[in-house]
Amino acid sequence: MYKKIIIPTLVLTGIFFLALMNLSHKTHDEALKTDVNAAYEPIIVLELFTSQGCSSCPPADVLLNKVKAQYPNKVFALSYHVDYWNYIGWEDPFSKAIYTKKQRSYNQKFKYRSNYTPQLVVNGKEHFVGSDGAKLTNKIREYGSLQSENTITLSKIKEEGTTIAFDYNIEGELKGKQLRAVLVLDERTTSVKRGENRNRTLKNSNIVVAEKYLELKNKNGEGAITIPSIVSSKDKVTLLLLTENEVADITGAVKRAI
Repeated sequence: MYKKIIIPTLVLTGIFFLALMNLSHKTHDEALKTDVNAAYEPIIVLELFTSQGCSSCPPADVLLNKVKAQYPNKVFALSYHVDYWNYIGWEDPFSKAIYTKKQRSYNQKFKYRSNYTPQLVVNGKEHFVGSDGAKLTNKIREYGSLQSENTITLSKIKEEGTTIAFDYNIEGELKGKQLRAVLVLDERTTSVKRGENRNRTLKNSNIVVAEKYLELKNKNGEGAITIPSIVSSKDKVTLLLLTENEVADITGAVKRAI
């Protein structure tokens, strides 16, 4: 009698644990699937290609700073100063050949014939004249309604001499993506002596002073970026991290004032 009772009990217990293990495995798989396909808060990364030597650029610089102030949580503003205007007699102190190369890479992607200023690139996906306020407003509305593919968290940010070190966490699909760290100078005023903007005092904002690509293997990691000598101890700077896919579309962003 005793054996007849215990054997069915053991069978039922085994079935229960098998079902529990299967449910746990299924829940784990579904969690992974949810993470890969998750949609995160909208981000609008605005990359302005500009120059102190270009008379058409100051209005675009002002517009970029205006929308950043208007949408502080959604808009990520970056100003890349290119070097091809330097030939007319004024060398932009923030210009770098690598930023000209970056702009050329975008225009090759867009199948656009040449570089121009002011050029505004939105989330790495499209471009237009950077001083076109109406179009920018429409694009902010459009991209502001789209969920991003990744969300990034910054932590343990520490300034160590001429280096800013940080930890990060990225949620969402990482396959085929890379991580870009960008150091941005909040604002600088320059008296321009020559070129198209001669005798003007320009206030530039959101100036990219350093950029570095980091290998992205796992969702958790650490990185560092060097503070260039052009940045003084009195300057306000912001650290940004961006995720990009294999065609340079920006899929996630985070920023933190240092």
